[in-house]
Amino acid sequence: MMSFHEARLANGLTVVAELNEQAHSIATGFFVKTGARDETGDESGLSHFLEHMLFKGTLKRDALAVNRDFDRVGARHNAQTSEEDTIYHVTALPEYMPAAFDVLADIMRPVLREEDFDTEKKVIVEEIKMYDDNPMMVAYEAAKAAHFGRHPLGGSVLGTVESIEAMKVERMRDYFRRRYAPENIVLAFTGRGEWTQLLDLAKSRCESWEPVGQPSRTVAETSGCGGFRCIERPDDQQETLVLVSAAPSLEDRARYAAGILAVALGDSSGSRLYWEIVHPGHADMCDLSYQEYDHAGAYYLFLGCDPEFAEANLDRVAHVLHRVRDHGIGQEEIDRARNKILARSMIRAERPMGRLMPVGGYYTYFRRHVPLDEEIAAYNAVTPDDIIDLMHRFPMRPMTLAAVGPRLDLEPVE
Repeated sequence: MMSFHEARLANGLTVVAELNEQAHSIATGFFVKTGARDETGDESGLSHFLEHMLFKGTLKRDALAVNRDFDRVGARHNAQTSEEDTIYHVTALPEYMPAAFDVLADIMRPVLREEDFDTEKKVIVEEIKMYDDNPMMVAYEAAKAAHFGRHPLGGSVLGTVESIEAMKVERMRDYFRRRYAPENIVLAFTGRGEWTQLLDLAKSRCESWEPVGQPSRTVAETSGCGGFRCIERPDDQQETLVLVSAAPSLEDRARYAAGILAVALGDSSGSRLYWEIVHPGHADMCDLSYQEYDHAGAYYLFLGCDPEFAEANLDRVAHVLHRVRDHGIGQEEIDRARNKILARSMIRAERPMGRLMPVGGYYTYFRRHVPLDEEIAAYNAVTPDDIIDLMHRFPMRPMTLAAVGPRLDLEPVE
C-alpha cells in the first residue's frame, strides 16, 4: 500500500514522503534548489565545488568518519549537481535509516574549512581538465553556452579552471548561507518507513537550522539564441557534434509530448535517427534527448562520426527533422516511444531510490505530489495531434550547433 505525507518544519524546511509498505529499503534525499544557473559570473562552478565540500567534514565528523559511518550500516550515498539543483541522497535498510540519516543531515551543515577548500580546489581543477579531454563534453558545454547565451542556463556546472582557482572560501561560505537555507530545501523519503518516525527524525536533526529567507532565482523564459561554434582539435579521429533547440519547460504540459517525440526521433535504438544514421553505419552515435528546466527546455542532439561524413550526417539529421515537421508521427510510433518511457519509469519505480528523484524533484517545483499513475496517464493521453501542435510551437529550427574536431567548415541545421 502506498501513502503520501507532507509537513513543513518551523524553520521552513519541507518534508515529504511517499511510503510503500511492500518495499524492503528506504531512500532519502535533500533537494537543494540551487545550481549553476544561480551563480554569478565569478561564482561559476561554485555549486558543484560546494557539493564536494559537504563530504569533507562537520563539527561532529571529519571526511573519514562521514564515509565510515555510512559504510557501518551498509548505506549507499551520493550527490549530484546540475544547472538547477544539488541533491544529496542515501539508501539503507529501514532499521538503519536513523543512523544513515544522522550522517546525511550532519553533512548538510559543513564546517567548510579553508584547508579542505584549498585541497579540494585541486581535485575540481583536475576534474575540469579531465572533461576538457572529452570531445563530447567540450561540444556539449559549447553548444549550451551558444544556445542560451547570457541566460543563466548557459553557464557550466563545473565552471572553468580560472573561476575555480580564483574562488575564495569566504565566497563559498556566503553562497552556502544564502542558497542552503532550509526554506530552499525539500527533504524527501521514499520506500518502507513510518511517517511519524521519519518526521520526528527530520525535526530532531534539521529543525535547528537557521532560516534566512527564500533565495531568488532568475526564471526568464528563453527560446535560445541559436548560432554556431566550432572548436578545432586537429588530432581528433572523430567529429563530435551537439545540436540544441528550444523545447517545452518543466511547467508546460507539452513536456509529455516532447518526451515521446525525443524517444521516437532519437532513442539510442529503434528511433528514426538510429535507423537513418547509426544502423547504416554513417555514425557510431546519433541520439536526441529532451531536457526540461525551470521555465525553459531544450532538445539536445549528440552526433559522433568520421569527420569526412559530418556534413552528410547533418543533412540526414535535417531530412529526418523536416519529415517530422511536415507530417508529425503516427499513433503506432507514439505507442512504441511511450512504452519505452513507461517501462523505464516503472522499472525504476520498483526501487525506493528510483522514486526518490521524481518525488523530491517534482515537489521542489510544483509543491505537490506527482504519483506515478499521474505520469502514466499523461503519457497515455498524448496523441498525433499533440505532436503536431508541439512541432508548431517548438519546430526544432534553427538548431544551435557546436562542432569539435578537425573540421571548421560545418554549418547549423535549418
